[in-house]
Amino acid sequence: MSSDKQNLLQRDRLAAIQQLRERMVSATSMQAAAGMPGTESAPTVVGEQYLVFSIENFEFAVKAGQVQGVERLGELTPVPNVAAWVKGVMNLRGSIISVVDLRQFLELGVSSPTARTRLLSLQENDMVISFIVDSVSEMLPIPDTAILNGNMRQATLPHWAAPYAAGCALLSNRVLVLLDVARLLFSEKMQRYEAIG
Repeated sequence: MSSDKQNLLQRDRLAAIQQLRERMVSATSMQAAAGMPGTESAPTVVGEQYLVFSIENFEFAVKAGQVQGVERLGELTPVPNVAAWVKGVMNLRGSIISVVDLRQFLELGVSSPTARTRLLSLQENDMVISFIVDSVSEMLPIPDTAILNGNMRQATLPHWAAPYAAGCALLSNRVLVLLDVARLLFSEKMQRYEAIG
């Protein structure tokens, strides 16, 4: 059998499996709506998707739509005469991207990379910058009801993150700092680096 026929058969099988899944979800939904026994399931968390990453002992989250990619830390090309927190540039899918050590940018000191260190590429409008972060853990939905209001914000936000945060989210026993990507990328500090570079 030719590879084209095999690919066509594989696509047909995948389409059939997807249709079967959709029918099963639809049937389960109808049974649950009708109150039939055995259709109870764990509650579905509804909310915007966020990517969770860590720096120091803090967990941060950014909206999934602003994430361009997560990569392992590799070779960087150094750039002279820039701020110490600018670690260089890299080629990300054909584009030259600046790489910033987020820990150093937030004035939390310098740490050595580990096996969990990642490059997190964030985008706002046409600006993309890769940030070195301690680790990236998961993608999860955060419901609006979990986001703390302005009065709670001051008590839960670390002072060094406040200028770049949109607030905090409280999920069971976790507090996530919601990073405002636009505030970070277009901050005065980041723009001064742009002027230097």
